[in-house]
Amino acid sequence: MLLQPVILSGGSGTRLWPLSREAYPKQFLPLTSVYTMLQETVRRLDGLDQEHPRRGIGLVDPLVVCNESHRFLVAEQFRLMGRTPGAIILEPKGRNTAPALTVAALAAVRDGLDPVLLVMPADHLIRHEPAFRTAVADGFSLAEQGAVVTFGIVPDKPEVGYGYIRRGDRFDPPHLMEPLAGSAYRLNAFVEKPEVATAEGYLASGEYLWNSGLFVLKASLWLSLIERFRPDIAQAAAHAYTEGRQTGQFFSLAPAAFAVCPSDSIDYAVMERLAGEGASEGPPAVVIPLEVGWSDVGAWSTLWEVSEQDAAGNVLDGDAFVHDANNNLLIARHRMVALVGVDDLIVVETPDAVLVVKKDRAQDVKAVTQFLEHEGRHEFRHHQRVHRPWGAYESIGQGGRYQVKRLSVKPGESLSLQMHHHRAEHWVVVSGTARVTCGDKTFLITENQSTYIPVGSTHRLENPGTIPLEIIEVQSGSYLGEDDIVRFEDVYARDSKDAG
Repeated sequence: MLLQPVILSGGSGTRLWPLSREAYPKQFLPLTSVYTMLQETVRRLDGLDQEHPRRGIGLVDPLVVCNESHRFLVAEQFRLMGRTPGAIILEPKGRNTAPALTVAALAAVRDGLDPVLLVMPADHLIRHEPAFRTAVADGFSLAEQGAVVTFGIVPDKPEVGYGYIRRGDRFDPPHLMEPLAGSAYRLNAFVEKPEVATAEGYLASGEYLWNSGLFVLKASLWLSLIERFRPDIAQAAAHAYTEGRQTGQFFSLAPAAFAVCPSDSIDYAVMERLAGEGASEGPPAVVIPLEVGWSDVGAWSTLWEVSEQDAAGNVLDGDAFVHDANNNLLIARHRMVALVGVDDLIVVETPDAVLVVKKDRAQDVKAVTQFLEHEGRHEFRHHQRVHRPWGAYESIGQGGRYQVKRLSVKPGESLSLQMHHHRAEHWVVVSGTARVTCGDKTFLITENQSTYIPVGSTHRLENPGTIPLEIIEVQSGSYLGEDDIVRFEDVYARDSKDAG
């Protein structure tokens, strides 16, 4: 039977601001290795079918469900790994995990198949990947027989930031092709985030596990359960999927239909109704305990915990120096940063923002992001370096009627054919070769050459070469916003809300 990974990549990761931002959240960042968290999620299944040949696992390319604005980031992550996703499903608006899984299940059964779905968030850390693959193989065997499987993390401390799962009696299904490598239990209940004393009791009892957000079940079973328990979600998601459209490697859900879909999580919509007494009225709900070095890397303090520390307990990343300082996390991405005589701090430096917070107050970073969002500040959504499907740009200077940007265009890529109502542009090639369209003329310019794009002129910038094209762009005019764009042609099928 096929195993279809479903990667849910809709999170914004704002608790890891300023590295993680709305337009470039934590799943696209290399926080714990040279690979990004999304890439790690894809890679950790490598070898699953070979390691457990008797399970009959047919591992296929993953489906990714993501925010529409992140589509090119997801595609680029796969390209850099030399891999191809099974599909990239685009949500016009976030509606939580239950609708996301529903549209993924609809995609999985589209060709008359009924694979087992492995549902994984895109932004979790798992240190012990062979042990994780073994647990997934156990979950696959149970799901083949009609069980709904989740994974519970064996707690090592009384954590108040996670929801919990209470396990019930041992679950021993008959007629397995191969015995389970680990243990499985009836899912007794889901429990909300507790107070400290309650969490300490959970830890002492040995009956409680952290809720991981990982699930395994057949696609058809999920569709029947969501129809049974939340027909409003099932119908809205089906409508959005049926009315959706394929554009290249992207599948876009119908915006109007998905906008009216209720928002709910997999846990609330279905899993809680199967737990405990509800289990007798539906398929068996099972939890498999996991001890795999798991973390959701949900705050800066968590990143400090899972990162390699020096003898004084410091985690240093970038041009960083500490003296007589202990148990700090210091990330310096743009300039040299030094800490002297301080303990238990988180300091994160980026080109346009610096965060300083006590480690035990790391969850309060949300107060910063709420302020930035309320004030409409660009630091909430974008980094100084903004990624586009053709490359990236960053602002390096601006004033009342001018802005200077550095553009990097990947080999073989091009910006859209476009026009601006309010600004003129002057392009200077720093390195590489540019093919420029301006009005009815197309010509090449190379290093140290420049050209001028008048206000209202139709223009395009392309990189016909084999090395990145670096351009300094000087904009001048009465309005320099990214939304001053009329797009005529675009190889990426974007509309005017996608600038560049």
